[in-house]
Amino acid sequence: MSRFLSSSSRRAFTLIELLVVIGVITTLLAIMLPSLSAVRREAESAACASQLRQLFVGLESYRRLTRDLIPICDFLPAATPAGPVGGLPALLDGFIDIDCKCWRCPADMDEDESLSTGTSYFYVPGLLRYSPQIQMQAAQLAFLLSQDATMSARLRERRRVEAEGKLVTSFYISNPRAFALITDSQDRHKIGDRVPRNGVYLDGSVRAVEIEPDVAQD
Repeated sequence: MSRFLSSSSRRAFTLIELLVVIGVITTLLAIMLPSLSAVRREAESAACASQLRQLFVGLESYRRLTRDLIPICDFLPAATPAGPVGGLPALLDGFIDIDCKCWRCPADMDEDESLSTGTSYFYVPGLLRYSPQIQMQAAQLAFLLSQDATMSARLRERRRVEAEGKLVTSFYISNPRAFALITDSQDRHKIGDRVPRNGVYLDGSVRAVEIEPDVAQD
């Protein structure tokens, strides 16, 4: 019996040995967690890029029906008590399901802000349409259309939006790498000391956004 107890005590951990093991595990976790966090961020960014490509395919399908014009709609859907209204998800419904998970960035956890609009993504042409250079030309066209008494208000509005689409499309064609079409609505993808947004461009490429969308309003 004494030999059994002696053997058991030799096999058991002492308190010091247990503390050493806990310390080693804690140290390993401290080393591994930042790496695991970086891997998770990279995976979220890659998934976001894949979703932006999917949205681009839907946008290009829509453009083929409108003589390659970049469609015009609000840059974000409106968040209402009944749910999101308008914006790119509504415009592309039929090409991309409005409830498709591709509208939500995997890194987006903001239920009160971006997710309340039904999408994590910002439609840049919906903002560029309000730039002074485009609105001045659109206003001139709207004035000319208003002189035609035979044209209904609905048709005048449609013509004005078509004109904005032509102007925005011309802007993008002349600046194909300056502005993204669709971007994260917030800075979510940390890379070193930077937290850029992902964006998909007119040529279908996806990369970190270098120029903020509101530059066009300066």
